[in-house]
Amino acid sequence: MERQKERRGFTLIEIMVVILVLGTLAALVAPNVFSHVSSAKEAAAASQIELLGAALDAYRLDNDAYPTGQQGLEALRREPLSDPQPRNWRGPYLRKEVPLDPWGRAYVYRSPGVANPWGYDLLSFGRDGVEGGEDEDADIKSWE
Repeated sequence: MERQKERRGFTLIEIMVVILVLGTLAALVAPNVFSHVSSAKEAAAASQIELLGAALDAYRLDNDAYPTGQQGLEALRREPLSDPQPRNWRGPYLRKEVPLDPWGRAYVYRSPGVANPWGYDLLSFGRDGVEGGEDEDADIKSWE
């Protein structure tokens, strides 16, 4: 005697109900999750700017000046070969390579700074990558 195989599975209605429930949950949860992603990236950029600022201050203590704009943040990892030569470079001042901002772009370093002519300006242009902006596109600056 041949047994008749039972077919097991979901009906079309059951699958549609599951899809509807998942879609409703996604519509309710996604906006909350994505709103926190942008604030987390802003906080990460602010933290990285603080850490880079501490490394820049250590560089200045050793060398009596911040790296020039031309030498850039790379002077925190490798002794600059361009003038003015650092007097007493004791680096590296960062354990790892200079990080990119949370949006994948290099931090902007100006020395002497525009906002801080006796020091430096260090900033990220935020999500849009363009100077200025509001909300998620606002710049994250070392002096604010």
